[in-house]
Amino acid sequence: MAVGPINIPSVEKLDCPVGKDREILWDDGLRGFGVVAFRNGGKCYIVQYRQHGRSRRSRIGEHPALTPVEARKLARKMLGAVEGGADPIEEKRKARAVPTFGEVGDDFMRLHAEAKRKGRTAAEYARLLKLHVRPALGSKRIVDVRRADIARLQAKLAERPYEANRVLALTSVIWNWASKRDLVAFAENPAKAIERFREQARERYLTTEELGRLGATLADAETVGLPYAVDEAKPKAKHAPKVESRRTKLDAHAVAAIRLLILTGARLREILDAKWDQVDGERGILFLSDSKTGRKPLYLSAAAQAVLASIKRVEKNPYIIAGASEGAPRSDLNRPWRAVAKAAKLDGVRIHDLRHSFASVGAGASLGLPIIGKLLGHSQAATTQRYAHLDADPVRRAVETIGATISAALTGEKSSNVVALPVATQRK
Repeated sequence: MAVGPINIPSVEKLDCPVGKDREILWDDGLRGFGVVAFRNGGKCYIVQYRQHGRSRRSRIGEHPALTPVEARKLARKMLGAVEGGADPIEEKRKARAVPTFGEVGDDFMRLHAEAKRKGRTAAEYARLLKLHVRPALGSKRIVDVRRADIARLQAKLAERPYEANRVLALTSVIWNWASKRDLVAFAENPAKAIERFREQARERYLTTEELGRLGATLADAETVGLPYAVDEAKPKAKHAPKVESRRTKLDAHAVAAIRLLILTGARLREILDAKWDQVDGERGILFLSDSKTGRKPLYLSAAAQAVLASIKRVEKNPYIIAGASEGAPRSDLNRPWRAVAKAAKLDGVRIHDLRHSFASVGAGASLGLPIIGKLLGHSQAATTQRYAHLDADPVRRAVETIGATISAALTGEKSSNVVALPVATQRK
């Protein structure tokens, strides 16, 4: 067993003899501190100690990444910890066992999101994890993720505030989920104190004139077809039909789905996943068994029932909006909606805005937010509150009453809105 001072010259000189797998030099100044030279030429610093009657040896770090002076300081700290009852080897084992944020995210998706959340929600979580969270935080141990790491990730998405806020919310949800498994402390959630970006309101309501264009476009889509453009610069453009003949009809089920969305205020998946056996034609209700807010009735107006009656049932397919695959619903309305929105000149209108438009018509007619919330299937009254500013009729009546009364007082004229108090109630 070689013993001597551990310094740069002695470490550089240390070699592993032929026929051995390692050679150790123990420091003559700090008991238990040593350096090892391996057969492959690598060298590392170690510390050896006795604990619970057993001899234990732990690696400190590689040479030359660590200098002898730095390694000796770490060795002295580790040996001091051992004297205090700590076990450096066990602490390292526990540290290696701590999962990364990416690993926790995978477990979160498998055990929570995919099992307990709606398909669209789980898909959105998966997208945000893949695009933003894993590249920035995936390799970090979850206990090492700091507020600065998440703030830095959020800052990269500053030009997309909605996306940035969804990423921030997801990191917070994953942390809270991990805390329930005792991987981290709930109170130490690094996303908690980070301020969200201000988002521009995304609601878009169709005007009466836009609703007219939409209706006309849907009628064309299932009869004469919608016009499509041809890139005249391409070689095969000369074989394309004449401009007046460049029209394509949309799938009748897709057109019916769009009509049902605007006539019911339902969510996209609620319509696409609806089945014929959920329709109660006598009461005019579509009983949704698994909407975003759970089981709920979707009330059907006469116009909506007429659309349902016009839909041709597909044999062996239980879904109202049948898809291309046998027995399956249509997967989405992306392509038909883009074609309809373009033809109807509904710039910037998303398909979800049809739901907002349904609610805006109800609010404008002063039907009351509770009723509108019930029609939309809102589980929280606060969700429906976004449409409160559209209910203008009560406000208009109030301002007209107040204005007429004040105007009459200012001009000395008698207003029909001014009511004289009974004599018995007037103060003398």
